[in-house]
Amino acid sequence: MRITGLGHAGMFIETTGGSILCDPWVKSAFFGSWFPFPDNRALDWEKYGKADYLYVSHRHRDHFDPWLLEQYVPKDIEVLLPDYPTDELEQDLRALGYNNITYTQAGEIIERGSLRMMVTPLRAPSDGPIGDSSLSIDDGTASILNQNDSHPLDLEALLAFGKPEAYFTQFSGAIWWPMVYELPEDAKQNFAKLKREAQHKRAMFYIDKVDAPHVFPMAGPPMFLRDELFRYNGAGEHNDSIFTDQAEFIARMQAESPAHTGHVFIPGTVVEMNGGEVSVEQTLYTDAEVEQMFADKWSYFEAQRAARQEEIAAEEASRAEILPPAEMLAALKAWWEPLMRRGRIFRDGIGGPVRYTIGELDMVADFPKAKLREYAGEETNYWFRIPADLVSTNIRDGEVDWSNSIFLSMQFETGRVGKFNEFLYTFMKCLSRDRIEYVENWYAEQADTSEDIELEDWVMQRRCPHLRADLSKTGTVENGVLTCSLHDWKWDLASGKCLTSHGHPIRAAKTGEELTREALAPAE
Repeated sequence: MRITGLGHAGMFIETTGGSILCDPWVKSAFFGSWFPFPDNRALDWEKYGKADYLYVSHRHRDHFDPWLLEQYVPKDIEVLLPDYPTDELEQDLRALGYNNITYTQAGEIIERGSLRMMVTPLRAPSDGPIGDSSLSIDDGTASILNQNDSHPLDLEALLAFGKPEAYFTQFSGAIWWPMVYELPEDAKQNFAKLKREAQHKRAMFYIDKVDAPHVFPMAGPPMFLRDELFRYNGAGEHNDSIFTDQAEFIARMQAESPAHTGHVFIPGTVVEMNGGEVSVEQTLYTDAEVEQMFADKWSYFEAQRAARQEEIAAEEASRAEILPPAEMLAALKAWWEPLMRRGRIFRDGIGGPVRYTIGELDMVADFPKAKLREYAGEETNYWFRIPADLVSTNIRDGEVDWSNSIFLSMQFETGRVGKFNEFLYTFMKCLSRDRIEYVENWYAEQADTSEDIELEDWVMQRRCPHLRADLSKTGTVENGVLTCSLHDWKWDLASGKCLTSHGHPIRAAKTGEELTREALAPAE
């Protein structure tokens, strides 16, 4: 088996049963904010486009690049489609002319001669654009797991495919917290450090559980080449950003877990695997160039910024004409209000008005009343300031997932009073009837907390209130605080209150206390 890095999460996998093109991305993403690091434009895209299979793990634009697919990938390629609850990715691919689609199923092994493949989807509201996935491959000469951005809860089912010899996984952030928030600089620096630590611990959790001898950190970080975002590259010019690079992660991983060998996986990295033997070679960049780009990242970023301003200007020119405030409000009312009426869990979870300042439009989304209206001067716990051209473009394009456009662009500002509200951001990625109904049902199904476990000297519900992870495997307790290692969410077990986000209480009590199940339920 031969795996060539294509940049970010992209890879070209040559096997004894055919070749697979995974998540190819070249054009800037999220309104021209993200660029692949390092630059991957010099790769032989004509060659990699002629694969036998196309796998797009999910719809995020740093994984799904319509321009590249149109330019280089033939329409008759067999597409391995993850089994997602809504069909936006399928419709996007069909709109590009890809109709040779294989509908994969969770746990189902696809065989093509000597090649065995399995696509494992995740379907929680916070999994990418309501859906994320991984790809397992074995061709008789080698086995790999491309976990990508996914954070699977049931690793036993995933690893039932077989233990991989090489493990490709996300390690760096893909979020806008805390960079776009209204916070004092010292608070941003502290929160950014905590976020980097949480991301590192999560990556190490999976590395330990998968236990592949060779680890290839990938799917990040991006480059920010817009002038107003440039300072957020890496850990940030002021140490207030969240993006760890490959070399930094590998150095720390090797110190903490020397049994696993880490490899830099960037555009042009070629990994040869056969019968347990693994070799790694850089072919697009020399070893000296690779060492230099990590040792002096800011010089590399500066050179890239200078060379790619025309791309940024072209993206800006492609945006929609700005709608007048009254017309924009009318368009958003017609779009959002029917969804708000359907979203009872969202209305209850957000619990109040949210202010949106969009260019000259100052509006409130009154979730309890399911209404959009002009802002009337009231206090709000959550607020956003978003450029009007971004919202106008999303209205023009009918973009149902604003995390996959505006929020990941980091071209906005926001603030809040109190904790993170998962329901608010989930609503903003569910701007379609199908998505609202799916997520409403998903949240309702999570209410079953009947099974208990014991950790340390506490008894608690087995399933994490956040995303249903098995706390017997992911939970740790210290000084009465439970931490779920998958996303570093925390709970005060004495009160049951979530310390990370609004809502999401846990049912817990000291071991040996004679309490009924009803008495274990914490008061809000």
